[in-house]
Formats: sequence, structure tokens, C-alpha cells
Amino acid sequence: MSGPLAIACLLSTLLCMWGLCSAQSGHPVIQLRLAGEKRKQNEGRVEVFYNGEWGTVCDDDFSIYAARVVCRELGYMDAVSWLPSAKYGRGEGRIWLDNVHCTGGEKSLAHCESNGFGVSDCKHSEDVGVVCSQKRIAGFKFIQNQANSVEGLTVQVEDVRIRATYSHRKRIPITEGVVEVKDGGKWRQICNEDWTEMNSRVICGMYGFPDEKNFNARPYKLLAKRRKKNYWGFSVNCTGNEADLSDCKLGRQIELKGNNTCRKGMPAVVSCVPGRAFAPSVSAGFRKAYRVEQPLVRLRGGAMIGEGRVEVLRNGEWGTVCDDNWNIRAATVVCRELGFGSAKEALTGGRMGQGIGSVHMNEVECSGFEKSLTECHFNRNSLGCSHEEDAAVRCNVPKMGFNTRLRLSGGRNPYEGRVEVLAERNGSLVWGAVCSDSWGTMEAMVVCKQLGLGFASHAFQETWYWQGSSSSDAVVMSGVRCSGTELTLDQCLHHGKHVVCPKGGGRFAAGVSCTQTAPDLVLSAQVVEQTTYLEDRPMYALQCAQEERCLSSTADKADPHSYRRLLRFSSQIHNNGLSDFRPRASPQSWVWHECHRHYHSMEVFTYYDLLSLNGTKVAEGHKASFCLEDTYCDEGIQKRYECANFGSQGITVGCWDTYRHDIDCQWIDITDLKPGDYIFQVVINPNYEVAESDYTNNIMKCRSRYDGHRIWTYNCHIGGTLSSDVQETFPGLLTNQLSHR
Repeated sequence: MSGPLAIACLLSTLLCMWGLCSAQSGHPVIQLRLAGEKRKQNEGRVEVFYNGEWGTVCDDDFSIYAARVVCRELGYMDAVSWLPSAKYGRGEGRIWLDNVHCTGGEKSLAHCESNGFGVSDCKHSEDVGVVCSQKRIAGFKFIQNQANSVEGLTVQVEDVRIRATYSHRKRIPITEGVVEVKDGGKWRQICNEDWTEMNSRVICGMYGFPDEKNFNARPYKLLAKRRKKNYWGFSVNCTGNEADLSDCKLGRQIELKGNNTCRKGMPAVVSCVPGRAFAPSVSAGFRKAYRVEQPLVRLRGGAMIGEGRVEVLRNGEWGTVCDDNWNIRAATVVCRELGFGSAKEALTGGRMGQGIGSVHMNEVECSGFEKSLTECHFNRNSLGCSHEEDAAVRCNVPKMGFNTRLRLSGGRNPYEGRVEVLAERNGSLVWGAVCSDSWGTMEAMVVCKQLGLGFASHAFQETWYWQGSSSSDAVVMSGVRCSGTELTLDQCLHHGKHVVCPKGGGRFAAGVSCTQTAPDLVLSAQVVEQTTYLEDRPMYALQCAQEERCLSSTADKADPHSYRRLLRFSSQIHNNGLSDFRPRASPQSWVWHECHRHYHSMEVFTYYDLLSLNGTKVAEGHKASFCLEDTYCDEGIQKRYECANFGSQGITVGCWDTYRHDIDCQWIDITDLKPGDYIFQVVINPNYEVAESDYTNNIMKCRSRYDGHRIWTYNCHIGGTLSSDVQETFPGLLTNQLSHR
């Protein structure tokens, strides 16, 4: 074969190996990526790399079949849906494809019928997006069809991991090791010749760590000399503010020639700094690195650790962030600030429930390197922003293996069952039951969070209807008491190795059912403040109230013709959560009260108390039971609960129940109170009988002054709305620590 012909054949063969033979068969070579903000990795605006330039696809004639071609070309098993009208934001540059028609079987979007590349009458307001299935195609080779230049392409691999050396492997979490990527079904290292701190920062962020640090390279060099070379064919080029490696640019191509591969380097290694909650030990170094200060940002309303509605502190008051321009970069700043990794998702539209108080920030713009969200540029004027637009985040958190030490057994679905824990007995690990004495909602909440199953919907003290494994009947944990902030059941107070459980396990073992969403009741402080007044009411008009124990104990011996002095007020209770608030007891067990002519669905729903300034209770009242219904709802929301005619009781999401000041028991009996300054306190759902996404806002405290004739109520605040230094004047306001817990 002559020289030129041989070269042409060889070139043709090489092009086909690179997937470029398709170009010779009439189809242009393209690369795809998913872009845009407010997205997961498997969804986004469809962008096409063609002729050295990234562009978008118009939504005209686009279909689920076209979405399938896009998703499979990106290494996903299938498409879930597609979205028109720039739902993931407007792209930039050329609109490469318009009027795309696919059958669904094409190997590439370039093989589908269209107007041709660059022929379009669309605007970027018509950019199409897709949602792909989360499952990847096993062994999919991503870097297979780009032209000679890889400039502008993003990193697309099947998976990424930090592979610890043997000395680090037993540590939890794994914070240091060799970076490996899975491409074409095989794990390979990345050459560290072009590796930067910014690359390490992105990898650490993906694994739940806020930062990277230096490490001792010597053992890795020794290891690299002994090991067979197995490098990936490219370097990586991250700027450091990406939330995921798939957002980084592909670097130069690495020649894969045996010992000549990565000649000056070795495999890339990262060493990450864990956030405070995940640090293996609180050594002196960690104490120095993490001074405990008043945080400026916090998360509320999330079921899992590392997720929730974003709230910021301003002028001593907590408020929310409006979702205008809210994106993955700002979300990542929040996550890193709080000791987590980069953000998995930037959520909008009150997806983690609605906050209360002010909207402190709007149109937030971050570079990604800020130490706090409060350092980012933002519009202080949040006109037109309501709590329906509260921004939220889901962060990457380290793999701690929490879910391997706990399981639910015998339930009808994965979200319920008897709680079984892994415990050490006689030198070996065994599964056993948890004693149900004192088992309640708070303990169930920790179990659901530890297993990644959301919130608790019920805590069970008997589980005879769930057949767990008989080998796990023995009780291995008892006396469990949780505050709700713990990451694992082990972290709750409990008896040590000496288990005490009179009823035993088996049918009396602790159980839970979990749910992805929960209600969140919040009292309107403004309504309480505006409606407080005194009324002197004769005893003969208070017979029903006395029957329901709504007066102070001295009323039992009072003259029937005497008067009681009542501090009256209205309470308006909103459900700001993501599911309806329903009484725990079923209607069959509700109690009919003849005197007031209604059913009581909860024995204790609200406590009303007056406290001295040092926190001692001096007068009390309570809604022993009540009629729970939708009094009013936000616009567009239908009332669902009404007490009349033994109707169902509850509060719908976006609705509120108003107890007017003029109904029985909506008061505190202050007949025996001396004039002075007091704290007026209201607590909703005080025994945590019904699970909620946030209990800190169930308590309200006001300053109150009584001169013997009149009463003034002022400075009313909901728990958790003030900074820690301000709340010192209201004991227990921030923590909702009630004496009976």
C-alpha cells in the first residue's frame, strides 16, 4: 500500500475509534451538556457544543423522544420529562437546533431531523430543558465523540470517588485519598501534573467537606511507584466555585503511553477539612479553627441534615432570602459556611416551608468564594417578595455510615417498622430492639433523619402488628431521650450497657413511621399583641370553663357570685409547613364535651402562661382540647377541615385557625396576680404530640405589665426569630426548652 493511502486509512481508523466516523457519514459531531441554575445534575437546559462553540436548542417541536436521545447521549438510562420556555434560565450564544424531530432511537441529537445547525427563528426565551432518570448507563464512555480540540467541554464521567489508602480507610468520614473517576465502566486516576487547589476544593465540596488542606505527599509517591499505571486520558480544569466536577472544564489530553504517562507527576490526591459536626475528634486544633460564634446563617424546616430554608440574621432578627436569582453558586456559599460541602440543589418557591418575619435578602449574587452569604451582593429592597418565594438548599454531606447502624423491620413499606439497632454484645455486633418506655415523637424524628427517610409521622410504643426478625426481639437500648438535634439515636441520652425495660421488646418494642413532609404551626405574635385585654367575668358564667379546668385552682373554692379576672386575647395559628396538621388520635377516640358541645381531638394543644421575669410560672391557662379547623386560607387554597357535624379536624397548609378572644378558655385567669412586670408565654403542641418540621417557632413570648387595673402586652416574639444576645431577656425563647422535657 502506498504511503499517502496508508496514512488516509490509518486516519480513518483513528477517527472511527474516536467516534468521528459519524462526521464522515454526513452527521456533524456534537457534544451535549445540561446547564442552567436551580438544577440537579440530571436536569437542565440542553446545550450543544458544535463548531467550537456552545449553544442551545429551541423548544419548537421538541418531544419526549428527543429528550430520550439527549439523556442517553449524556449517559443516563432514559428521560423523565422535558421543559419548554427556558425553565432553567436563558442560555447564551447561538441557538444551534430548531424544530428537532427524533424517533427516540437515534445515537445522537445530531442524527435527528431539524432545520440544520444554526438555522432558527427562536429566542433564548424558548430554550428547551430536560429531566433525565437518575440511573446511569453502566460502562458508558463519555469522552468519545469530540473533535481534536477539547476546549470548552465539561467533565462528564460515570462517577467520582476519593479512594483512601489502607491507613485511612477505617476513618469515618474518609477525608483524604486518591481522586478516581469512572469512565467506560472502569475506575482510573487523574494525573496531577495540572492538578490545582481549585480542583481539590470542588472534589471536597462534592463529598460534603467545606474546604481542602495540604497533605503529606511522600507515602502517595511511594505508592505510585509500586502500582501499575491506570490514568484517565484528560486533566481537569476547575475554577473552584463549581458545585460538581461535571461543571468543570475538561483540561488537556494526557498521552496514555505506559511509563511515559504523567511523567512528571503521580495520581491526584485530595485532603479535605470536615465541618464541625463531622470532625473525627474535637482536638485543640479543631477548637482553634472553629470558634463558637453567633451564626449569621442557618437552615430551618429540612428533614435531613444539610437541607432547609435559608435564614439570615440582620439587626438581631432572623429573616428569609427571596428566591429571585437564587442559584447553585449562592446555595454552595451557604452550605460551605455551615460546614457542609457544595450544594446539591438550590431550591425556590418555599420548597422547605415558609418562614416568618422579614425577607432580608433579594437578588443574591455570589462569586462562590465568599466566607458567608452575607458577603455576597444583594438587593436590600425586597419589595414584592413574599414567603412563598423563600429560598432553600440541599447540601452535600459526608458519608458517615449512620444508616448502617439502624434499620426498620416488619413495616408495610420502607418508611415504617420496628426500630432495630446494631449493638455490641459479648464482643460481637447484634441487631436488637429499642425499649418503648418514654419513646415519643422526638426520638422517632431522630430515627427517620438518621435513615434519611424524612420526618416522623408517628412514634409507636407497641409494634405487635409488625413482625420483625425474631432474632432481634431482645432489647439492646433503653431509656432513650432525644432533643431532636442529634444526628443519630446513639447521640441521644440512653442507658448504657445495663438495659432497663420492664415490658421487654417484641410486641412492646419502639417503632416509627416516617414521611417526606411535615406541618409547621406558627402563632401570629402580632394578633396576640393587638387583641390583649382584661375582662372581669362572674363565676356563674364560667361553669363550662371550670369543668374543662380552664381557671386557676383557687376558683374551685370561690364564691359563685364572685368575679374572675381574665387576660383575654385572640390566637391565630398558621400552618406554614408542607403537609396538613392532623390530630394524632383517630376520630373514634375523640371525647364529646356536652357543656361546650364539641369533640376534643387533642387533650393538650396549647399552654398559656404568665411567668415572672426570672421564668417562674405565676398564672396559667390552656386549651385542654379544642375544635381544630380552617378559619381562613390564603388565596387559591380550599378549606378542608371543619368541626361542625363531627367533621374532620386539622389545619390545611396555607390556612390558619383563629381562636377568637371571646370564646371560652381563650384566656389566662389572673385573679390572684399582683401588679408588676411579667412574661406572657404561649406554646403550641407543647408535648410534641404531632410531628412538625420546626418546633422552635411553636413558642411565643411577650413582655407584659399589669398595674392592677389594666394590662399592656408588647415586644411579642416567636421562638427562634431573635439573635441569642437579644433573646436573653426572654428565657427559653430560642430553644423552646420546656420544663417537662
